Amino acid sequence: MIQLGGVELSVEEPLLLALLVGVGVLALILVLLVVMLLRPTRIPAALAHQLHVLGNGQAQLQGNLQTASDTQANAQTQLIQSLEARMATVQLQMQQQLAQMQERTNQSLHGSAQRTTTSLTQLQERLKSIDRAQDNITKLSGDVLSLQDILSNKQTRGAFGEIQLNDIVSKALPSDSYTMQKTLSNGRRADCLIHLPNPPGPIVIDAKFPLEAYEALHRASTDWELKSAVANMRTSIRKHIRDISEKYILDGETADGALMFLPSEAVYAELHANFPELVREGFDARVWIVSPTTCMATLNTMRAILKDARMREQAGEIRKTLRLLHRDVELIVSRVGKLDTHFRQAREDIEGIGTAAERAGKRAARLDNFDFEEVDKQEAIAPLPPLPQN
Repeated sequence: MIQLGGVELSVEEPLLLALLVGVGVLALILVLLVVMLLRPTRIPAALAHQLHVLGNGQAQLQGNLQTASDTQANAQTQLIQSLEARMATVQLQMQQQLAQMQERTNQSLHGSAQRTTTSLTQLQERLKSIDRAQDNITKLSGDVLSLQDILSNKQTRGAFGEIQLNDIVSKALPSDSYTMQKTLSNGRRADCLIHLPNPPGPIVIDAKFPLEAYEALHRASTDWELKSAVANMRTSIRKHIRDISEKYILDGETADGALMFLPSEAVYAELHANFPELVREGFDARVWIVSPTTCMATLNTMRAILKDARMREQAGEIRKTLRLLHRDVELIVSRVGKLDTHFRQAREDIEGIGTAAERAGKRAARLDNFDFEEVDKQEAIAPLPPLPQN
């Protein structure tokens, strides 16, 4: 690159090459002129001829330089026009691409805004659901704590079992077939007394809840704790069986057995799974252990017994009612016979009325035609039929 007056020119450009050649020729001419001036001798003809040739070459070189300059100017003009056209095309394409990109960006932002709004709405609804669930969990936790407080006390735990027993019995049996908190002749008060007929007689249901022994059994983490919990469980259940057998099985007053109600299915399942000997001991003492589920099934069986007993009690009334019904049927048959007699008499009277009306009609027709000569003498002297007697 060659810099002339702030303009950078490439060595490979033809205009620069022609300019350099021209400068070299001018320099050579100046050198020859200087030499000629320094030598006052006469210029030889060959030198003159060379100078003439050099002048013609200079003129031709100037023409070539002018042609190259014009060509370069035209090329620059065409290049500038082509660049301007391309720049206009590129600018238009860039504007179109920018417009399309802006439109896609707007659509994407609009879709993102809608999706964000929808997600926020759904998130808000889910947060509301979570808040409601949290409130329910908080309330349930309070209820669980209240239940734990109730079950931690023996008296409240007994009241809980009695309430559950009352709810089950009231759903399974009529209200007049049982008594809650019934005091027996020995002064003991039973949780529930079912009034069954003899046999088997009234049967007692007493609620027991050995929760402490059951929880200790499941909290045991060592063999010693497990052995102690098992012994405590056996002692507690055996005491309940013995108390029920001694207090609520009375000869001549109650049935020869009683029910021990466990208000927990888990405790009932634990007894049958790991303490079957306690269940057998209850059978031997005529104390049958029931859970809420098995108690409902037992009460349904008792309901069938009560229904059968009441049917037997009402059998005499049923037979009396049947006799009265038979007498009413006989009265109805007698009344129907009398009514049939009346209907038969009425039918005969109607037939007689029809016959008399027919004869009267014939006589009226003859009178209308004045056919007295044709009247049958026998018909004329025939006696009239007797009037019906009421």
